[in-house]
Amino acid sequence: MTASSSFFSHQWLKRITIAIVVLFVISLIAYAYASPYIALNRIKRAADARDAATLNEYVDYPALRMSLKAEVGEMLQKRIDAQHSSNPLLLFGAAIGAVLIGPLVDAYATPDGVAALINGMPPRGEPGERPPVVAGEPGQEAPAQPSTQPPVPPPVASAAVPEARPQSTAGYRGINEFVVTWQHSADEPRYAAILQRHGLFTWKLAAVELNDD
Repeated sequence: MTASSSFFSHQWLKRITIAIVVLFVISLIAYAYASPYIALNRIKRAADARDAATLNEYVDYPALRMSLKAEVGEMLQKRIDAQHSSNPLLLFGAAIGAVLIGPLVDAYATPDGVAALINGMPPRGEPGERPPVVAGEPGQEAPAQPSTQPPVPPPVASAAVPEARPQSTAGYRGINEFVVTWQHSADEPRYAAILQRHGLFTWKLAAVELNDD
């Protein structure tokens, strides 16, 4: 092998190495950018399946509980301020609602609650409120008809317009925060679920925003 061919071979190998490194860096950046979208999809699938083990990897439950407590408390405080009334019954009802913040937080800091939050169904701050059942939840199928009964005819399609699904948007609010926002209609307030970065590629659901300021 001549000196000239050896030089060109070395240059070609150097170019290939640089191209591989550049491709690796670009792939790393692309995956880092897409990582919250991937985490959000996994959270939704795990929540809908009530996969607690997977949710534990993608939900920061202590942080979520603190956020729910603060947001629901602010929601109730706004209701008290909006009443502008010295009616003791109204204030008594608001006080009862404040006492029920703990049970509501306990109900939503669960796989059922995460499924509701991630499907556009936030808590309303009502006494005794529980997370609504998300469509497709395992174990919610209707029981089969007994064989001794005549077959039930299919239901007639209702003329009522089904409730519109909330519109959602998702995007970065900062390098370490990713926000998913829902809104049912222009007349209704928005609310958001917040994912926070843990490490380079890991994201966890850590907070909600229930008060559209």
